[in-house]
Amino acid sequence: MSLSPQQARTFPDYPFTAQRFEVRPGIGMSYLDEGVDHDGTVVMLHGNPSWSYLWRKLVLGLRDRYRCIVPDHVGMGLSDKPGEDRYRYTLQSRVDDVEALLSHLGITGPVTLAVHDWGGAIGFGWGLRHSDQIQRLVVLNTGAFPLPAAKSLPKRLKLGRDSAIGTGLIRGFNAFAGGAASMGVVQPMPRAVRRAFLAPYDSWANRISTSRFVQDIPLGDGDAAWPLVQAMAAKLPSYADRPAFIGWGLKDFVFDHHFLAGFTSALPQAQVHQFEDAGHYVLEDKADVLVPAIRRFLDADALAK
Repeated sequence: MSLSPQQARTFPDYPFTAQRFEVRPGIGMSYLDEGVDHDGTVVMLHGNPSWSYLWRKLVLGLRDRYRCIVPDHVGMGLSDKPGEDRYRYTLQSRVDDVEALLSHLGITGPVTLAVHDWGGAIGFGWGLRHSDQIQRLVVLNTGAFPLPAAKSLPKRLKLGRDSAIGTGLIRGFNAFAGGAASMGVVQPMPRAVRRAFLAPYDSWANRISTSRFVQDIPLGDGDAAWPLVQAMAAKLPSYADRPAFIGWGLKDFVFDHHFLAGFTSALPQAQVHQFEDAGHYVLEDKADVLVPAIRRFLDADALAK
C-alpha cells in the first residue's frame, strides 16, 4: 500500500482516520466509520476509479447525526492491492466484501444505501440478500441493471474492457483514473483534489483494480457479473416503496440519461435532482447543492419515523 492513512489526511476535506479490517485472510480493507447514529447509518459505496475520498463532503455534512460507513474496495484507496493469485476481482467479490465488513461492524439494522458508479451494482448486489435492511436510497450516477438497449458501450470503456492496448493504457499510464478526473467533471478539479483522486493508483501493481473493474463490465451471457446484474435489475422495482434520492450529472457520457431513466422508472416516487452542468463525479461539481439536499432528505424522513 503506497498511500498511508496519514498521507490521506493531508488531502482537502479528508480529516478522517481510516480503519482496517481483514476482509479476506491476509487482505486488509480500509474503511471510514465516522459520526454518531442518532438518526441512522449511511453506507456509502464508491465505484471505479474513485475511493472513499469521493464521499468526503457528504460524510462531513452528515456525521453530526449519522453514522457513516465508507469502505475502500479491495485494490482501491487505502485498501490492500493484492495480485490475482490472492484475490478474484469480480463484482461478487465486492458484494461479499461489503457483507463481511457490515457483519464485522455489527450493522444488522436499517441503513441508508448511498451509491455511485460501480457502487450501485455492489450495493444493490448486497441488497439481494439484505433488502430488508435498506431503509432509504441515495443514488448518484450509477447503474443496477444491464446496459440499456438504447445505449452502446462507450469506445473508451470497450478499449479497456476488451483489448491489451486498453489494459496497457490503464495500468501503464493511469489513463482510466486520469481520464475520469478530467472528463468526469464540468468544473476542473483543484490540483490538490485531483492529486487525491489519483494518489492510490501510482504504479502498475496499484492499478490492478481500476483495470479489472473495466474488464468485469457485464454485457451478456458468459460474463461473470451478468447473472448478478440481471438479478438486481429484477429486484430494483421492489425498492419503490422506500424513500429515494436521485442526484444526477447529465454530462456523464457513461451513466447518462438512459441510466437515469432506468432509475426513475423503477423508483417513480424518488426525489430527483438532475444537473445539466455536472458530470460523472456529480458530488464534485455539485457538492454545495447535493450535500444539503441529501441532508434535508434524510432529516425529513428521520423526523417522519
